[in-house]
Amino acid sequence: MQKDKLSRRGFLGRAAGAAAGVVGFPYVVSAAALGKGGAVAASERIVMGFIGVGSMGGGHLLRFAGYDDVQVAAVCDVREFFRQRAKDWLARRFGNRDVTAYNDFRELLAREDIDAVTVVTPEHWHGLIGIEAARQGKSMYYEKPLDVHVAAGKALREAVNEAGVTFQFGTQQRSDVRFRQACELVRNGRIGKVRTIMVGSLPSGPCENQPSEPTPPKEEFDYDMWLGPAKWSPYSYERCASRAMRTKGWWTHIYDYSLGGLSGAWGIHHVDIAQWGNGTDDTGPIEVEGTGTFPEDGLADCAISWEVKHKYANGVTMIHMDRMTALEQAKQFELHWGNGILFLGSNGWVFVCRELIATEPESLLREVIGPDEIQLYRSNNHQRNFLDCVKSKEETICPVESAVRNDTICHLDDIAMRLGRKLKWDPVREGFVGDDEANRMLTRPLRSPWHL
Repeated sequence: MQKDKLSRRGFLGRAAGAAAGVVGFPYVVSAAALGKGGAVAASERIVMGFIGVGSMGGGHLLRFAGYDDVQVAAVCDVREFFRQRAKDWLARRFGNRDVTAYNDFRELLAREDIDAVTVVTPEHWHGLIGIEAARQGKSMYYEKPLDVHVAAGKALREAVNEAGVTFQFGTQQRSDVRFRQACELVRNGRIGKVRTIMVGSLPSGPCENQPSEPTPPKEEFDYDMWLGPAKWSPYSYERCASRAMRTKGWWTHIYDYSLGGLSGAWGIHHVDIAQWGNGTDDTGPIEVEGTGTFPEDGLADCAISWEVKHKYANGVTMIHMDRMTALEQAKQFELHWGNGILFLGSNGWVFVCRELIATEPESLLREVIGPDEIQLYRSNNHQRNFLDCVKSKEETICPVESAVRNDTICHLDDIAMRLGRKLKWDPVREGFVGDDEANRMLTRPLRSPWHL
């Protein structure tokens, strides 16, 4: 391994750049992605609607619109500015002026001509929109996380399975060759018996205090619809400012709408890969214990640092940490990383992040996985994988079952930190063992008239 590839300064610089790419506005779309090839018969096109067209949602809109076999029929957002901007993009870049804009996602989902949708809203809305999409027979490309509580994710899984629609979770690292290679090396025993998986994620940050005198929302912004199932709170710009407005993305650090970096921002991405490499997509840990630090004032109340240990029935321990805690832990292995996944085995290790893959011994990088060994699902394009599966009715690389299992782990982390005690988890029953208080935290009350 070339040590300069994992220098602290170099790694953090690349990690910061990757983070900026995730939350930046708008997405950079290549000319090839925007270019239209030959004509595609109408019967072969997938008619799509886009729910949430701000930063991340706007990026998905442009990417999907660039495919010859996608027809964009509708966009939806509670901000009039975003709705109109999306229509202008489509008209200017693709000549598509036949697009209807909605404020209410239910009107979009009720359209019989729409085959599939993207769900890219604040996190507290994900579950309800996804459930309604399934009920209306829509396949969905569904941004992470599933929701802000476990009950919503489980209800979504039931709705998706009952409707038989295609589901793709937005944990796109599975469609990256680095992550697949890392997990195949681990799953095929190249580092011996896996003992520990260390996961480092970018944390949440502080958030400004809410003004003492709430200000009225802009007329073009439907604040009541934005709040939706979350408990009522007076409007302030800080409370619902989004990443698409070139802000810090305040709502992503507020517990009513998100779990912060622990899940929505980065945590679920890396926990997902840890589960893939551990071969536990259909289950979860049996014990969870950890500590975390939460802001003492201001609007932000999601964890800003944490270290949570998970024990699995197969003997593996997975440790989920914030970036700075991961940097300290990694020093014992002469590594300098803070945002990625480190698989530690009896005969070596594999580290992977969005910028690189590294191994010890280094020769593992040249290993070829044989045809009789474990070959993981291959996808080199997350959006294309979704579209292909909508047509073929085959399972996507990130189906709803693995989405629920992996997303749940982030919630277990949050609950264990808030309760401050060791918790036993039953991955079959999907509930805590002998702990009524913890089990109550698997769901949240929803503001009327919204309900699961």
